[in-house]
Parts: sequence; structure tokens; C-alpha cells
Amino acid sequence: MTPTRVRRIAAITATAALTILVTVAPASAASAAPPADPPMIVAVNDLNTVISELQKWIMGFLAALATLFFVIGGARYMTAGGDPSEIERAKAAFKAAAIGYALAILAPILLEALQSILGAP
Repeated sequence: MTPTRVRRIAAITATAALTILVTVAPASAASAAPPADPPMIVAVNDLNTVISELQKWIMGFLAALATLFFVIGGARYMTAGGDPSEIERAKAAFKAAAIGYALAILAPILLEALQSILGAP
């Protein structure tokens, strides 16, 4: 393996690790605090509430995944050094990010269609 290739792989790995750390660390820090009150058990019987919460989770997950692909594509493009195959890989990552963002935007519409199929008011 050439030193340039090793540097490229190290840069992509470091960028992906940093993105994951930045995405996951705030949630871990917030959940590390001890609870002041005992946890309240909440049962959801409303389908609209379940679908709206599902919509939030799906949109967040797709946006985070698309952002990760966007960062990986940017890192690949910056470290390509004129290599056409690396530039094509970067373009493919950018396309995957665009698809992810489009699905995140379309998630409310898809879940509303699911809600109408299931017959929820």
C-alpha cells in the first residue's frame, strides 16, 4: 500500500469517527446524569402519536446518515489527489447523501400515506 493511500484511508476513517462522535456524544452526555425522579411509565394507545414519533426518528436517522455520507464524500474528494476512481467514489457518496436528504424530506409524506392506509384519523 502506498503512503498516499494510507493517508487517504486514515483521513476518511478519522472524519467518519469524528462525525459519529459528534453525533453520539451529546446524547450520551445528556443521558449520563442521574434521574431526579423515578422514571414515569407512559403507554401510548394513540396511533397518531406513534406515527409522529416514528416520523421524527426516521427523519433524524436519515439526516444523520446522509450527513455522514456527505462528510465521507467530501473527505474522499479532498484526498483524491486527482485520482479519477476516488473522485467517482466521492461523487457516489454525494449522490447517496442527496438521496438520504430527499428521503428525510419525504418521510412525513410517506408516513402520512401509511397513516391513511391504516385508517388512523
